[in-house]
Amino acid sequence: MGSTFLIVCLGNPGQKYENTRHNIGFRIGDSLAKSLSLDQVGSKFKSTYFKGTFQSSITNIHLIKPLTYMNLSGEAVIAAANYYKVEPSNIIVVYDDYDIELGTIRLRMKGSGGTHNGMKSIIQHVGNNLFPRLRIGIGPKPSFMDTSRFVLSNFSNSEEDILKDVISQSVDAIKSVLSDGIEKAMNKVNTKPKSIQ
Repeated sequence: MGSTFLIVCLGNPGQKYENTRHNIGFRIGDSLAKSLSLDQVGSKFKSTYFKGTFQSSITNIHLIKPLTYMNLSGEAVIAAANYYKVEPSNIIVVYDDYDIELGTIRLRMKGSGGTHNGMKSIIQHVGNNLFPRLRIGIGPKPSFMDTSRFVLSNFSNSEEDILKDVISQSVDAIKSVLSDGIEKAMNKVNTKPKSIQ
């Protein structure tokens, strides 16, 4: 019997948020759905919902981009997880992190929500923090700038060039979790990025 994974890519719905730092999860979700040839089913679980299989149909994939706005992301996640009976260890959350430098991604097996309200909501609704997460660096945040203003700002043209590699690396990282397991994937992913060296 195959495995079932729920991949959660965080962001805010609406055109005005489309290219903001807070929406890098959505962009990675779209790229991953394309790479895995997932079918967009439409709206389900308060989310834009994709589904498909991986590795010759051995693994069932459900990918959601919650439409609840960031602070209520947990409502979408728990609805999908309960419906498909996905264990926390098979929920992969992709989200932005301003404490990590742009160009860096970090894969973790579990952990707190930190300063991220979307993650806090997911932990609250799932009831634990024992699920993998891929943190996408969008920082550093300037000390003079308010947090909400920073995460809702757009990337510059030069930053967009870096993001192309980040999105590609993120897609590969998630595929590695699906095919190799979280521990092997972490060993591959958690190295200093070439762009920072």
